[in-house]
Amino acid sequence: MKRNDRSLMAVGAAALIVAGAGSVAAAGHAAAEACPDVQVVFARGTFEPAGVGGVGQAFVDALRAKAPGKSVDAYAVNYPASLDFATAADGVIDARNKVMATANACPNTKVVLGGYSQGAAVAAYITEDTVPKGFTLPPGLTGPMPASTADHVAAVVLFGKPSSGFLQMIYTGAPPITVGPRYVGKTDDICIPEDPVCSPTGGDQGAHGAYPARGLTDQAADYVVSRLGGGAAKPAHSTAQASGLN
Repeated sequence: MKRNDRSLMAVGAAALIVAGAGSVAAAGHAAAEACPDVQVVFARGTFEPAGVGGVGQAFVDALRAKAPGKSVDAYAVNYPASLDFATAADGVIDARNKVMATANACPNTKVVLGGYSQGAAVAAYITEDTVPKGFTLPPGLTGPMPASTADHVAAVVLFGKPSSGFLQMIYTGAPPITVGPRYVGKTDDICIPEDPVCSPTGGDQGAHGAYPARGLTDQAADYVVSRLGGGAAKPAHSTAQASGLN
């Protein structure tokens, strides 16, 4: 279903997210209760039940298995994950609050930001550092995360991030989903070529849910572990295409 209401597109500016100081302070208090070595902040895909979702859980499980000497906490971004894409702004605000709270309360904790499908859009939007021209931010969003926050984010992992073509098909006039320059060098943007959500040439609906089965959540965990070690590892998937494993 196409929508022309520009208020829906405010989500795109969600890159530019700055939530109210009170909510950040509250989240900061919660984060101060424990400081894990690694804090995963993951946004689930559309229609997945509350939590990190199936793809997110497979990724978190793989990361924990591959980093046995580190404590890994998983935070599920709180948002509806519904067909009403405008409500993705709720996820952008919540994810931004959690990342900021962790950076402030636990400066030695390394943050891993991630998402699947619509959740990948949420994760990508909070890394952006400019507001698209002509868009008005919804209540609760007033600007980008501070540049210094990027130093606390070790890696970003995106599974099945909606392509510009797919997004335009669903929401006319939506801005593209891009990763900000401070984060692009540490982002693994993973797309199965057959996945029609992220690939313009994809035609297999089943591929959209196949990231764990094809070993791509494991590969993403390998990439994150290399980043946690402080190395300069490159993503396994150059920009947005993952190999079509059987």
